[in-house]
Amino acid sequence: MRGWRSVYHRSGPDDLAGAAASAHNARAAGPASTSQTAASPVRAIVILLHGFAGLPIMNRPLAHRLRRFGYRPVEIGYDSWGQSLDQICEHLEPQLTRLDGEESVHIVAHSMGGLVPRVLIHRHRPAHLGKVIMLGTPNGGSEVADFFDRTPWLRPVLGRAAPALITQRPAVIDDLLGPVDFDLGIIAGSRPLIPSAAARLLPTPSDGKVSVASTRLAGAADHIVLPLSHAMLPYHALAHSQIRHFLAQGRFSHDIQEQDVARSGFR
Repeated sequence: MRGWRSVYHRSGPDDLAGAAASAHNARAAGPASTSQTAASPVRAIVILLHGFAGLPIMNRPLAHRLRRFGYRPVEIGYDSWGQSLDQICEHLEPQLTRLDGEESVHIVAHSMGGLVPRVLIHRHRPAHLGKVIMLGTPNGGSEVADFFDRTPWLRPVLGRAAPALITQRPAVIDDLLGPVDFDLGIIAGSRPLIPSAAARLLPTPSDGKVSVASTRLAGAADHIVLPLSHAMLPYHALAHSQIRHFLAQGRFSHDIQEQDVARSGFR
């Protein structure tokens, strides 16, 4: 599994150790003096999780923007194809615990990555858990995954992620996910790159891989639909501004205009 990555350089074991040591030192040192606080302000951590078949580097643009916003992004990789959801979370749980210092720990996750914090929080809630934001997460599963799963020669594409991605999940997966008892914001997309193909497989509106209806989850603090495709949700400036707004306010800004996306030149 690929390791944690910083925004500006390639990471190695020392980067993970450094991030964990910072959190550990914050716990051990106790309250800082006024001068220390002024000189070294504590920055909230934002854990970034990619989606199915993704890599940590795919979160680099969002990490760069979050750093400019004053947060400390930490990019996480996991084996979405070769490990089950249960195994993924078992592997990531110690790393989340090591980051749980005095500062808030937020989580922003794309697609399948949004299922991971649901399991992790249910198993071992971080003491300083902040807000969680999902980008196009198939909370109700994806009909695209159903199509792959029921087509014998395509079924291997989903690997061990299939039970978590299909719409008729096994009960064992539902038991892993647990209820939403944390501050959750959900961003859905409604503009697939190939509308005609998406319409054959998915209820509309959708982002081309996940329907808007499937992103919804009982207990969420807020939900917003942006005219973006599934792939663009982690990259588009419009989504970045909504992430920033939710991290700061606990809600999204619901005055989105179509021309805001049109001016960007991509969707």
